[in-house]
Formats: sequence, C-alpha cells, structure tokens
Amino acid sequence: MPALTLSKPAQEDAVRPGSFTIVASALMAVGLVMVASTSASIDRSLLGASWLRAPHTRQCIFALVGIMAMLAISRVAGFILGSVSLRRTFTIALCVGTLLCLIATLIPGLSGTHHGSQRWLRFDVGPMTIGVQPSEFAKPALVFLLAWLLADGGVDPKQWRRGFLPAAVGIGVCVVLVGLEDFGTAALLAGVGAAMLIVAGCHVSHLLTVGGVGTLGLAGLLYAEPYRLERIAAYWDYWADPQGGGYQPLQSLATIASGSWLGSGLGSGTQKYGYLPESHTDFIFAVICEEMGVFGGVVVIALYAVFIWLGLRVMLAANSRFEGLIAFGLTAIVGLQACMNIAVVTVLAPTTGISLPLISAGGSGLIVFCLLTGVLMAVAIRGDARSLRGRADPSHSGIYG
Repeated sequence: MPALTLSKPAQEDAVRPGSFTIVASALMAVGLVMVASTSASIDRSLLGASWLRAPHTRQCIFALVGIMAMLAISRVAGFILGSVSLRRTFTIALCVGTLLCLIATLIPGLSGTHHGSQRWLRFDVGPMTIGVQPSEFAKPALVFLLAWLLADGGVDPKQWRRGFLPAAVGIGVCVVLVGLEDFGTAALLAGVGAAMLIVAGCHVSHLLTVGGVGTLGLAGLLYAEPYRLERIAAYWDYWADPQGGGYQPLQSLATIASGSWLGSGLGSGTQKYGYLPESHTDFIFAVICEEMGVFGGVVVIALYAVFIWLGLRVMLAANSRFEGLIAFGLTAIVGLQACMNIAVVTVLAPTTGISLPLISAGGSGLIVFCLLTGVLMAVAIRGDARSLRGRADPSHSGIYG
C-alpha cells in the first residue's frame, strides 16, 4: 500500500477547534428538542410534578455535563497526546478499565437487563439509580489501543507478528466481549477496527485472512442469540409478522412517511404516542423526519457530514502518526454509527440497538461522544499550533507507515 505523506497545504489549512464545538452543539440541540418532543404525553404536562425524572430533563443534565467534559478534555488531552509515556499509560488504563467493566456486565447482580441484553452496570446512589454502558467506553478504548499498537514504538503495521497480529487480537477480544450482549456495537467496532488497519497501511493479505475469520466470528455472535436471527428474518419480510418481528420496521417507515417533505410540525407527531417503540432513543431519527420532514432529516445528515469532513481534515493535519490514527478512528466511530442508525431506521438494515450519536437520549452515549469530540478538538489544537509555527513534527510521516 503506497505511503501517504502530509502535504504543505494540509499543514497550513488546519481545522479550528471551535468548528467541532459548533457542529457537536448543533447536533445536541437537535437531540434536546426531539427528546423533549418524544417525551410529551397527551395526559400530562411536559413540566409536571415528575419533570425531574423525565427523559428530557435527564438529557439536559447529560448535555450540560457532556459539554463541560468536552471543553475540559480538549485542553487536558493535548498534554497526554504530546507525551509518548503519558499516552501509553492512558491507553493501558483505559483498556484495562473498559475490559473489567465489560466482564462485570456478564456477572449477575451487577448488570441490568433491557430487552434481554445485559449491557448496563447499575449503581444505587441514594434514591437514584445510575446506569453505565461499558460498550460505549469500548469505542474510544479500541481506537487508542490500535493507534498505540500501530503508531508508537517504531512498529511496522505490515509485519505480521509485531504489527498486525496484536492489533487484530485486540479487535477480536473487544468485539467478542461487546458482542455477547450488544451485536450492533460489536459490528461497529469491527468496522472501525478494520478501517484503522487499512489506513495504517497493513498488508492486504493479512487483512483478507483476518477479515474472513472476523466474518465467521460475527456470524457466530448472530447465531448465539435467537432474537438476532428473528430480527434478520423480519428485515427480509417484515409483512410476514406485522404485529411481531415486523412491527418496529413497519412503524419506523410509517413514521418517516407521515412527515412528507416539511413535516407535521415540531411536537405535532403522533407516532411517538406508543406506536413507535424506542422513539426517543434508537429511532429518534424517524420522529425527526415525521415532525421536520425530509428537510429536517437532510439537515441532520448534513451536520454529520460536516463533522466527518472536519475529522478527516484534522487527521491530515495531525501532529504525529499516533494523533492522525486517533483522529481517523474517532471520526469513523461517529460517522459509521450515524450511518448504521439511519440505515436501521430507514429499514435499509436489520433492527439493532444502536443510537444516533449526540442526538439519541442516553447518558453514557452522549457523554462518551462529547469526550470523543473533545479529543478531536485537542488534536486540532495541536495541529493548528504546528501550522502557526510553520514547521512539522519530525516524527510525523503521514497516516500510512
């Protein structure tokens, strides 16, 4: 695979970190409005006596925490990324902590069950119950692990034993542990991991060999749970069981179709009143299309496109190979997860429990994606500082090895 070097124009055209703040804030603003809309009820006020427990109130709190975390990590992460020893220590700590949390979800009594899957660790803090989804933290953990294995220490990604194999094993372990309870996220991690191996310049024959094994592994995870096969069967023929396996995709299509071009009006949608399950989480994009029409859906997709474009520019202007892989991996997570969610909602793919980044209701996902955005901002800050100095990091040789 040919080497890709950083061109002079890319160095001089660095991304302003504030661009990420604007795009991420716009996506979160859409999410807050739509979560409030989907939380509405015809028999109670949106700001009734239990408003503190309402999904939209919790989402506002998560968004506030996420924005503060994003701004903080954008400043702190620069020190970690700039030091080989610090980023190695951080990567090891992140991976070990995530691994222990993923194992803990398999232990009865520690995890909470939702729709038959044990994805959450639940903690009782006084009268409140806090749920944490470790699979969300597996996303940045895998990206940092692969960037460390493929970029630091002078390792050649084309080498089988020292370069490619450790990275492939890391992907496999992460995918299996997550896939036992969350197949959608496991497929996402497999896709992001494969993309990072390609961008890092791994040998094509190695990619094909491990790709075949990985495909068999994902097929095994599908057969491990009967409901996953039922969802695939419903995807192929959702009219065969419109009140069972086909109910979710049919209601999603009906929700989108009812919005037409300009939508029924913000808050005026009816499918959220018990007709469309998970309307405030995994299928919130369908409600966006119902109330804001095709126009609203296109605007959301355009915001993700801008986010991906900014992330790729940050990758090309990154200070080092490690930071370039980090920027690519984190951008790939946001872009691929958004594509997967929209594909599921529009019934272009089988139903799976994967959220719309920065928009769907949920604390773990929103905060993690804010942290990912903060890291991208830190990479952009370092790349911008380098372009202002007018000189490149001597260790930087492009994304490919």
